[in-house]
Amino acid sequence: MLNLNRVHHIAIICSDYEKSKRFYSEILGLKIIREVYREARKSYKLDLEVGNQYQIELFSFPDPAARPSRPEAAGLRHLAFEVDDVETASTYIKEQGINIEPIRIDEFTGKRFTFFADPDGLPIEFYEK
Repeated sequence: MLNLNRVHHIAIICSDYEKSKRFYSEILGLKIIREVYREARKSYKLDLEVGNQYQIELFSFPDPAARPSRPEAAGLRHLAFEVDDVETASTYIKEQGINIEPIRIDEFTGKRFTFFADPDGLPIEFYEK
């Protein structure tokens, strides 16, 4: 049997690099590990740290194809972050001028969660610890 240790990273391609860099590093507060401009690909690669554990790679490419997220399309459905308190996280996101859905309860776990979107419409979930 295959032994997977953990998720190593999640790669996201954005349409507006500066806007997405600000969203993930300043609004969500992810720590920037390194930023590289790859001249041959006319592309930035920004490595972000999540809670000293996981890494998100944010890429920019010239004219990336749009990927629908609603209605729900095949492929990655959403990116979920665990938070201590969904209400506090939700309030913070609202204060940043970002629309966020009402908090719901997971019918199977009883945990609270909510969704909002990154600058490209990628669904982001806050799920309570």
